Amino acid sequence: MIEQNARQGLEASHRGYVLELGRNTHQGRARDLLDNPEVRRAFLGGR
Repeated sequence: MIEQNARQGLEASHRGYVLELGRNTHQGRARDLLDNPEVRRAFLGGR
């Protein structure tokens, strides 16, 4: 799935991949990505 709303996409998935400028910068279990401070700050509004 490709989803503009990163939080919604990760909450509906088991795994996730974060692309920045066409490069995979983060990957792993969706829950781990939701809890990752760097991913939260850059893509999830810091919450």
